Amino acid sequence: MLDKDAYINKLEKRIERLEVLCEELQNENKELHKENEQLQNENKSLKDTVRNLQDQLAKNSTNSSKPPSSDINKTPRTSSLRKPSGKKNGGQEGHEGHTLEPVENPDQVIEHTVNRCSHCHALLDTEDVINYEKRQVFDIPLTPIKVTEHRSEIKICPHCGKYARAEFPSNVDQPTQYGNRVKSLATYFNSYQLIPLERTSEIFKDVFGQSISEATLIQATEILSDCVEPANFVIKQQLIESKVISNDETTLRVGGKPQWLHVACSNTLTHYDIHEKRGKEAMDYIGILPEFRGVSVHDHWKSYFKYETCEHSLCNSHHLREFQFVKDQYHQEWSNELSALLIEIKRKVDETRPYSEHLDLSEIMEFERRYDAIVEKGLKLEFNIPAKKTGKRGKVKQTPPKNLLDRLKDYKKETLRFMHDFDVPFDNNLGERDIRMTKLKQKISGCFRTLEGVQRFCRIRGYISTVRKNKGEVIDAIQDAFNGVPFIPPVIPPNNT
Repeated sequence: MLDKDAYINKLEKRIERLEVLCEELQNENKELHKENEQLQNENKSLKDTVRNLQDQLAKNSTNSSKPPSSDINKTPRTSSLRKPSGKKNGGQEGHEGHTLEPVENPDQVIEHTVNRCSHCHALLDTEDVINYEKRQVFDIPLTPIKVTEHRSEIKICPHCGKYARAEFPSNVDQPTQYGNRVKSLATYFNSYQLIPLERTSEIFKDVFGQSISEATLIQATEILSDCVEPANFVIKQQLIESKVISNDETTLRVGGKPQWLHVACSNTLTHYDIHEKRGKEAMDYIGILPEFRGVSVHDHWKSYFKYETCEHSLCNSHHLREFQFVKDQYHQEWSNELSALLIEIKRKVDETRPYSEHLDLSEIMEFERRYDAIVEKGLKLEFNIPAKKTGKRGKVKQTPPKNLLDRLKDYKKETLRFMHDFDVPFDNNLGERDIRMTKLKQKISGCFRTLEGVQRFCRIRGYISTVRKNKGEVIDAIQDAFNGVPFIPPVIPPNNT
């Protein structure tokens, strides 16, 4: 048998081994805890990434500010934000139609004779005509280009014996040249209808029997750009003095590099400009918003709010699309309620506008109360959802619905401004419409080759858009500009848009 000391020594060694083993297990447990925590963080991060990617994939032109051209899979029409109006198809009551009406003095008359009775087949050659049934055909005649030759007389002076020659008109300075009507049509096709240079040349060959070189078309565009400069200056000044304008911006590729096209417009005016920046630097360079004192309608691009000398109104079409996104991805009912409320307010404003300049105070207060209640309902729901961490020191990352709710709460006045001021539109569709065709230009031609080219395009496009908004004859207005008397938009009262 072991003696007592040997037995105690043996126990102590066993205890030491157990202590070492226990320490190793504790260390291993700590490592496993750290690894588990790391895996949990990675799993959460992956879940957040997947969620963000799902959100991005779910966004399209119907539930975000993305343009329709960016839609990968075309959204079914059943998801459109447009609701049935309940109106029957076709023209509505009070709609001004465009029926083709006969003219009193036609350019050509063709008489069709009746020689035999259709009933008894008797001959009618010697009978008098008692009346006519008339039908008119409207068509375009073949129109070859008209050539006008200018001849300058040359005489010999009987006193000095030298040649004396008559002066040509100032706009006739070449042996052969195109007139301003041809150049007006060419620039209209290219700059407004967005027809490329080669196809514009083909149109002239097919329709007028005269092919025009691309160099001539480019030269005409350069000249017109200078001719409309006085009109663009007036357009810019009138926008500064307007009560309400719409602002928007979009990317354009110029010389293979991205640039930003900015638009400022109203119901009667359009101004475009190009800049390498999107934000305040570009807006300061353009020079409209720094001097503007009215209401600027736009999306929630932060740079617009840096101009505190004017009021702001947010585009509610953007909000409706964002509500659709919240409904589709997060299934939160408040988005449906707020969407319906904004549409209800708009309908009420439209019904009231014909006979009053404002809603009743009680109606305004009730709409605002419901607005606040729905926003608070959404915020309470979001408060119970755990916030996302962007990192150990990063700030808390909010969900898209929470970001939207914060904006709606902080910018309630800007969201509902259309309810308080009937001159302010419900959305920024005017600005988006004016800028949309420039994206089509890029889609057709790929990009602009030079900065000078896109600047000329902006000046001509803004001029033509302003002419159309004022119901002017576009081709005539372009020809007037070539003749040195461009269309100048009439001055409108300050309380109009």
